[in-house]
Amino acid sequence: MTTTSDTTRYARIAVERGIDRYPDGLLYRIPNALDGVNGIGGVTLGDHVTVPLGRGDSRVHGVVVGIGGDELLDKRIATDRVKSIIEIDHTSDAMPRVVVRLAQWISSYYCAPIGVTIAGITPSAVRKGVGRVKKIAVDIAAIPAMPSATTSATTSATTSATTSMTTSMTTSTKSAKLHPKRQAVLDAISRRPQSQRPVDIDELRAECLLGTRAPILALIKSGHLQVTHRTSVQAKWRASTIDETQAHEPTADQREIIESIGATLKQGFSQHLLFGVTGSGKTEVYLQLAARVIASGQSVLYLVPEISLTPQTGGRIVARLPNDRVAILHSGLTAAQRHEQWVVASQTGPKVVIGARSAVFAPIPDGELGLIIVDEEHDQSYKQDQAPRYHGRDVAIRRAQLSACPIILGSATPSLESWWNAKKRGVSKLHQLPNRAPGLTTPRVEIVDFRKETVLRRDRRVHLVGPTLEVALRQGFAAGGQAIILLNRRGYANWIACPDQNCGWMMQCAHCEAGMVVHHDVAEGKPLKFTRCHHCHAEQKVPNRCPRCAKTVTIFGLGTQRVEEELERLFPDLAAQGRIARVDSDSMTQASDFHETLGKFARGEIRLLLGTQMITKGLDFPNVRVVGVISADTALNLPDFRSSERTFQLVSQVSGRCGRSAQAGRAIIQTFQPDAEPILAAARQDFEGFAERELKVREKYGLPPVHRLARVIIRHEQQSEAERIASQVRGKLVGIPAAKLAIIRDPAPCPIARIADRWRIQIEILAQTPANLQQLLAAARTLEILTPGEIMAVDVDPVALL
Repeated sequence: MTTTSDTTRYARIAVERGIDRYPDGLLYRIPNALDGVNGIGGVTLGDHVTVPLGRGDSRVHGVVVGIGGDELLDKRIATDRVKSIIEIDHTSDAMPRVVVRLAQWISSYYCAPIGVTIAGITPSAVRKGVGRVKKIAVDIAAIPAMPSATTSATTSATTSATTSMTTSMTTSTKSAKLHPKRQAVLDAISRRPQSQRPVDIDELRAECLLGTRAPILALIKSGHLQVTHRTSVQAKWRASTIDETQAHEPTADQREIIESIGATLKQGFSQHLLFGVTGSGKTEVYLQLAARVIASGQSVLYLVPEISLTPQTGGRIVARLPNDRVAILHSGLTAAQRHEQWVVASQTGPKVVIGARSAVFAPIPDGELGLIIVDEEHDQSYKQDQAPRYHGRDVAIRRAQLSACPIILGSATPSLESWWNAKKRGVSKLHQLPNRAPGLTTPRVEIVDFRKETVLRRDRRVHLVGPTLEVALRQGFAAGGQAIILLNRRGYANWIACPDQNCGWMMQCAHCEAGMVVHHDVAEGKPLKFTRCHHCHAEQKVPNRCPRCAKTVTIFGLGTQRVEEELERLFPDLAAQGRIARVDSDSMTQASDFHETLGKFARGEIRLLLGTQMITKGLDFPNVRVVGVISADTALNLPDFRSSERTFQLVSQVSGRCGRSAQAGRAIIQTFQPDAEPILAAARQDFEGFAERELKVREKYGLPPVHRLARVIIRHEQQSEAERIASQVRGKLVGIPAAKLAIIRDPAPCPIARIADRWRIQIEILAQTPANLQQLLAAARTLEILTPGEIMAVDVDPVALL
């Protein structure tokens, strides 16, 4: 092994590859030309760089996640084999140091390769420079040059001229008797304050009423003007829903919370849980505190669970803070829009950054983040379902810790993890808004036993909208109101089977251990029926006859398309006028679809909004008189210990969408299990009682949040091989000393045992504390027992067990 010099420095680089053998990144030498110690403009933490990788030294992109000397050397690699960084990518701004540290924490906590983690932070549109344009700006030269045929037309930097120089310059040019158009250009620039210079060349041309750039180019050539090349990002935007919300005088409860949290704004990290019933004014608390942070010169990070909520939330913030910058980040933006908003977020100065889960990585400069808000913190949309499988809420908490700023977790139905942290562990300070805001009424919630409702129908049709809900809808529409209908199941029907019980055939996906779902569509103006698997997305035609006995198949079950069909039959006038809209992932394929539909609903152009869970939270429409839940049982009987919690949250949240004005609201909850505790508790809006009972069950069986949970899922085309690998992994895990502080369950098939032709075997790991769980997982990664990839997935703190 060769000896290195005292001045040699190294960098840990996270390359965009799924390499987990070196969790801290790959080691590279910093060449003298790029060393901040020995050179100029050296490599710094967070820089985007190009490095050689592999035997062929392929040029790959990476991010610097560590810098140091010999302490970074790896004993497994000879120093003479350490390759050097090729170059720094100056087209991309360096990641803030806090974001780099956040990525390292995610890689460690969620058992994900650092390269995969880093790659998921910076949008590809930003790395590729989508929407970037180059512009030319000009200013008066500090010292005018003599006209020359060889004078360069451009210069790479701008030298600021003092007022006296500008005056002298203008005087000298007048004495030279320039052409009036050229003199007008110089006068226009000289009238501008220094903060508004240099001036875009086309803007200057328009200001001086010039037909062409010729007079300006002539001044550049003569040396009277100097040039700056500017790079900016531009994107086209469509109009979105803007909710012109005015500031309200806070209630006594709101004021107390605002003052309590406001006192912590400059005191470093603190964690707060804002528990308020639907319509209690949590958003007003957020906005009041955001205004304080902006006034202090810092920025706010505001997370929401669904992109459908972003336009309304963004509109409120723009209306309340019109003089401050607002950046909106979510996956529904075009590439150019995403790059443009990323640039806005990265600029210095106070701003509000709003977005869904990935906005937690917004490049707000170090030291400028003053507050993080996580609205609807309970929502499972904050959990990413592919590597790195991070939870946006928990990552936001970690970012608040690294940024030394407060974080507010808000919800009308807090996750039991957040409730446990506030009530049992004291990690969060609990703030409560027990009453609706002035001017809002508490909705009347009615639980309807759907078994009895079906008896009331005299025809032989299967109706999904019962008599009670139908009457409530008609009364609401007659009074000029609007309605929201929830069914958390998309498609038309979820059961395709032979009518002969002796045959027993039921259609399943050929690639998954799951049933197919019937969907309706229109192709070339004709109705089309097909089946789709909601797991692997395989599609095929609906069979007419049973493949076993040739009897005509029966299609039944429920989905949003079928409910839409029934609503159009019940309310033909609304359907004919296009005033019924369905909101699910089949009908809303782009963010603009969400924005347009919600905008129409806000303006009253749509009277009836039907959808899945994306319409259950955060939306505020005062004219909604009726809310209907087609089936409150869809999640209740799933083989998942969180099914009761999810059912309570779903029913409670959607009920809160009505009664948001002085007009009384009515929520009709249809269910086949009217005595189920989660449904009864949601109807009473009794979160505290439900949480207390549910936590006792979790304590009894050692389930989260009482214990911490991780799942190791083995996926393989051969069932026997998946079982063998899972048994081998479990055997190695129990041999680790840290396993004594954890419970490692025997391998078992996942509830959905096969997806996309791959059998799935899971190993559940439970530990009393996060530290115990992380100690075991870290040791397993070091020993290369846990190697996330195609065959193995590691999910820490999972929110779904299917």
